[in-house]
Amino acid sequence: MPTYTYETGIKKVIITVTVIVAAMLELIDTTIVNVAINHISGNLGASIEDVSWVVTSYAIANVIIIPLSGFLGTLLGRRNYFIGSILLFTAASLLCGMATNIWMLVLFRFIQGIGGGALLPTSQAILYETFKPEERGAATGIFSMGLVLGPTIGPLLGGWLVDYYSWEWCFYVNIPVGLLAAWAALTYVKEPKVRHTVEKIDWAGIGLLAVGIGSLQFILERGESKDWFDTPYITWFTIIAVVTLALFVWHELHTDHPAVDLSVLGRSKNLAIGSVLTFIVGYGLYGSLFVFPVFVQRLLGFTALLTGLVLFPSALLTGVISLPLGISLQKGVSPKLLLGIGMAAFFLFCWKLGDQTMQSGASTFFWILLLRGIALGFIFIPVTMLAVTGLSGKDIGQATGLNNMVRQLGGSFGIAITNTYIAKRVAEHRVEILSHITPFNPAAVSRIDGMQQALGSTVNSPAETHQMAMKALEYTVTTQSYHLAYMDAFKLIALLFLCCLPLLLFIRVDKNEKSDLSSVH
Repeated sequence: MPTYTYETGIKKVIITVTVIVAAMLELIDTTIVNVAINHISGNLGASIEDVSWVVTSYAIANVIIIPLSGFLGTLLGRRNYFIGSILLFTAASLLCGMATNIWMLVLFRFIQGIGGGALLPTSQAILYETFKPEERGAATGIFSMGLVLGPTIGPLLGGWLVDYYSWEWCFYVNIPVGLLAAWAALTYVKEPKVRHTVEKIDWAGIGLLAVGIGSLQFILERGESKDWFDTPYITWFTIIAVVTLALFVWHELHTDHPAVDLSVLGRSKNLAIGSVLTFIVGYGLYGSLFVFPVFVQRLLGFTALLTGLVLFPSALLTGVISLPLGISLQKGVSPKLLLGIGMAAFFLFCWKLGDQTMQSGASTFFWILLLRGIALGFIFIPVTMLAVTGLSGKDIGQATGLNNMVRQLGGSFGIAITNTYIAKRVAEHRVEILSHITPFNPAAVSRIDGMQQALGSTVNSPAETHQMAMKALEYTVTTQSYHLAYMDAFKLIALLFLCCLPLLLFIRVDKNEKSDLSSVH
C-alpha cells in the first residue's frame, strides 16, 4: 500500500475551513426556515400545513442520502461528489428563493436536501483524511463545533433575515458561501491515493433504503399532526417502512456489493454502541431544541431573535471547548469519562429546564443553557471518534454515513415523540386542573370572584362580566396545562439520558488502536 501523505500549512487550514463551512450550511438550513414559516405562508398564499412540507421534504431527502454517501463517494469519486453536492445545494437554494408557489418550493427544498445531506458525512471523511491519526482528536473537536453551531445559528440568522429583509434571503444567503466553498474544494481537496471502485451498483438496496427511510421520516414528521394511526395513510406508510427496511437490512447483509455496508457494525462494537449513543444524543438535542423555543415564545413572550440570542452562548461554549476536549481525548483521556460527564450534564440541563416557572427570564436560562453547551461538547467528541476508531479504508466512509443518519433519525424520533407526549400531557393536566375548579373549592371560587370584580368596573352587564371571567380562566387553564406539559417533556428527556448511562460500561477502547485513513471515502 502506498504511503499516505497528509496536508500541512495553509492548505490544511483552507480544507478544514471549507469542510466545516459546508457541513454548517447543511445544518443551518435544517432550522433556518422554521422561523420563516408564517411569512412563506402569507407570501405564497399557502396554509401552514402545506408550508410545513418545506421542512419535511428537506428532512426526508437528508435522511435518504446520508447513508448512501459512502457508496456515492466511491462511485463518483469523493472530491467530485463533495463539489457536486455543494453546487447542487447552492443551485437549489437559488431556486428556492425564486419559487412562486408552495409546491415549487417544496420540490426545490427536496433537491436542496439531496445536496445538503451529502455534506455532513463527506465533510467528516475529508477532515479525518486531512489530519494525521494522532491529530484526529483535534479534527473531531473542530467538526463537532459545526455540528452544534449549525442548528443553533439557523433560527438566529433566519429571524434576523426575515425581520430585516425577506424569507427568500434564508435561501439566497447560501449562494455566495456555497460558491466559495465549491471553489476551495475544487482547488485544494484531493482524491485519496488509493481509489476504490464500485463493481456493481446495488439498485435494489438503494431503492429499498429510499422508500423505507423516506417513509419512516414522513411518519415521524407528519404522524402527530395526523393523529398517528387514526389516519389510514400513516398506517400504510408505517407498514411500507417496516417491510422495506426489513428487506433492506436482509438484502444488504446478503449481497456482495451493498450500497450501505451494514456489516461494518459487526466489525466494530464501538460503532454499534456509538450509534445507539448518537441516536440518544440526536433525540435529546433536537427534542429539547424543539420544546425550548416553543415554550419561551408561546408562554413567556420571547421573540424569535431573542430566542436565538439566548441559545447562542451555549453553542459558542461548545465550540470553544470542543478543540481542547478533542486534543485531550487524543492524548489518552478516557472517552467513558467524557461521555459520563457529558450525559450527566445534559441530564442536569434538562431537569433544570423542567423546573422553570412562568416568571423565568433570559438571565435565568443563560446559566442553565451553559450546562447544555458543556454537555454537548463532552458528548459529541467521544461519540464521533468512537464511530471510526479501529476502522480502515472505505469502512470509515460507511461509518460516518451511518452515524450521521442515526443522529438525524434520533432527532426526528425526538421531535415526534416529544410532540406527541406534550399533546397527551396537556390533555391530562387540563383534566387535573379543571377537577379543582368547582363551587366546592374556596380558592377557585375566590379566583373567579376576583376576576369578575376586576372586570366589573369596565363591563356593565353581570352576564358579560361572568363570560369574560370564564374566558380569562380558560386562558389560564390552557397556559398552565401547556407549561406543565413542557416541563414534563424536559424531564422525560433528562430521564432518558440517565437511563442510558449504563451503556458506557460496554465501550472498549484500545489506546493504541488507530484508524487507517489512507483510503477513506
